[in-house]
Amino acid sequence: MVNRRAFLKTSASALPLARSLESLHPLTEAGSDAPTNLGTAAPILIALPDRLPALDRASLPWQQNVRRVAQSNMTEHDPAVMNIEEWANFWHSADADIVFVSVTGILAFYPSKVQFHRPGKFLAGRDFFGECVAAAKKRGLRVVARMSPDLNWGDALEKHPEWAMRNTDDSVQFSPEEPRLFRTCMFSSYMDDYIPAIIEEVNTRYDVDCFYTNGWPPIGRLPNCHCAICSKLPPSNTTAYWRAFNDRVLELWQRYDQLAKKKKPDSFFFANLGGNVHAGPNLDRLGKTAVWFQADNQGRTYEDPAVWGCSLQGRVCSAVMDGKFAANVTAAYSTGSVHWRNLSKNPAEARMWLNETLASGMAIYFHFIGSEDGIGEDRRWQKIGAEYFQWAAKHDRHLTPRRSLANIGVVMGQSTQLLYQAPAVTRAPAFMRETTHGLYETLLSGRFAFDFVHEDRLQADRLSKYRALILPNVAMLSDLQCQQISNYVKSGGSILASFETSLYDENLRPRADFGLGDVLGISRSGEVIGSNGNSYYGRIERAHPILAGFADTHWLPGAQNRVPVKPIAQPVLTVVPGFVQYPPELAYPPLSHTEEPAVVLRERDSSRIAYFPGDIERTSWLTGHGDLARLMHNTIRWITGEESLVSVEGEGFIEMFAWETEPGYAVHLLNYTNPNAHHGWMNSVYSLGAQTVSLRLPTGARVKSVELLRAARVLPFRLEGGVLRFVIPQLQDYEVAAVTVS
Repeated sequence: MVNRRAFLKTSASALPLARSLESLHPLTEAGSDAPTNLGTAAPILIALPDRLPALDRASLPWQQNVRRVAQSNMTEHDPAVMNIEEWANFWHSADADIVFVSVTGILAFYPSKVQFHRPGKFLAGRDFFGECVAAAKKRGLRVVARMSPDLNWGDALEKHPEWAMRNTDDSVQFSPEEPRLFRTCMFSSYMDDYIPAIIEEVNTRYDVDCFYTNGWPPIGRLPNCHCAICSKLPPSNTTAYWRAFNDRVLELWQRYDQLAKKKKPDSFFFANLGGNVHAGPNLDRLGKTAVWFQADNQGRTYEDPAVWGCSLQGRVCSAVMDGKFAANVTAAYSTGSVHWRNLSKNPAEARMWLNETLASGMAIYFHFIGSEDGIGEDRRWQKIGAEYFQWAAKHDRHLTPRRSLANIGVVMGQSTQLLYQAPAVTRAPAFMRETTHGLYETLLSGRFAFDFVHEDRLQADRLSKYRALILPNVAMLSDLQCQQISNYVKSGGSILASFETSLYDENLRPRADFGLGDVLGISRSGEVIGSNGNSYYGRIERAHPILAGFADTHWLPGAQNRVPVKPIAQPVLTVVPGFVQYPPELAYPPLSHTEEPAVVLRERDSSRIAYFPGDIERTSWLTGHGDLARLMHNTIRWITGEESLVSVEGEGFIEMFAWETEPGYAVHLLNYTNPNAHHGWMNSVYSLGAQTVSLRLPTGARVKSVELLRAARVLPFRLEGGVLRFVIPQLQDYEVAAVTVS
């Protein structure tokens, strides 16, 4: 779907020509196919906030000082062949802080007395888990006891048929890969009795630091079980079920956490998480409970092919954890639609996932499947992980974020992502996934600094840092959430919304009209309209800053689908309804002019409000059309008043993060200018030229140095009128500009 534009859109070789052409033609005359991240006016730099008070890291919970997480996922065969000393030496020499060691629940790696916790066939009475824990502790490594509650064997099923997930015909749900294993139901006594028994046994016998469950809760979906217990619950695709699911997740989480703390007060429980904006558990509720966010987001898949998948997950973690610990699991092995779980993936791809982990504020975490000596038959991943960990360890102070520096907030509609079904006319089962990637790509190509904001965290004190909020088809919003957004606008904030935003309440009940209708200045005039042949067009009615760069055309592309809204005064764009694209003899509009707006723009004092009736972000993702990207870039710049906290000017397709750190500030640049940015793994790095970084420092801040952490060099800089400027001369796959201030 997206291969056709992955490289050509941002090819480094094409950019100098584009820039030279732009120098001959002002932006207002540039063709719409000009690269959308070039030729725009420099943003208005607003001052960074006053620096946070000094932080005593020694006073923090121990896990918040963990920066490097290691895991050699153990197999049943490892007790027969693994060299525990070599395993522990490798991770210690790589500067890991903590290692995962398998307890499981499917196969016991120690002589367990818990019924149905069967020993692996190569265990032979050995305490393999205990030996690994002792070897790690001897080297100063902390230990996570890793468990798997999601599957079990036939003898357990025979004794406890109530433990199994069931299909609608009451048949047992088995593992699709290993049919001897059945899938366990999270609402059954399996989670109330069996898993706590293992936690208590391990906690009594061993010196572990915390407990983790793999495979539960589900990532990016809700379970679909029809056992005797679950059949009494609401249907699994409803908000009522989601509430019951979340209640159960929190109930078990808190119970397991209490068990973990029985031996050590600073121990804790955490579980498998991830799914980014499409996560299963309510991340607002979970973020208030969890002290460790385990982002099981190991690599790209065919369904989520974009290279920024790890960064997206990091933004989600930042939105819900309030500075508590988050780590992203980078698989050293070959992830994807075709699996080779015991083979290393491409080095460039593995490093980029680690780059994104650090850049987005998470702790790095490298993971492989153990074999022979616990390191693996394929050892190529070792050099990647060890070198990366060792480099990061040298720069912990600069790589540990304290606060994001962004003035745009993207509202993360988790309930919409999980439960909303796009109108049938859209014919789009992956509608919200495509919407998210479309907006994300737009923000990256426009070089905007932005955060995610969870829909349940729209309180005024959380929103006050943002000049603008973006609502990408956040269809489900409660009356309270609508009021919070309205209050934000009344206080001077700006918003950009699209498509069915606020047309449903928090229970997925459709509203007669937009919940944000008064704020957006809109009222619906009909049901969603799709396309038949040509999608609709937007006719330019009058000049406006969102139309900068468009010349020699009266029409612009519209989205694939739209919600028709009532006419407004002085529209900027109006709808030219869709018509057939074939045969060409009929490819003309029967009605070439209407009063239906294709965008609605308002200004209220210092607030600017924009609404696109179409699924513009998703359409941009599906097509890669430069006009749509330019239109969104212009609109985002308009609602923000061209203001920015950080500016990075240069060529190429990059992602930017800016953080306040203990020594000062860190600007992270991720180079996605690559033919495999949208699909497939990166095989090599396509380097970029100079990138100019600008920041307006808070009053009184003095710059001591600017250092490039990857290039290992100190940069010259200018500080004029409070604005710090420096040039990164070359960008490989990743660079961190560390600014030390006094």
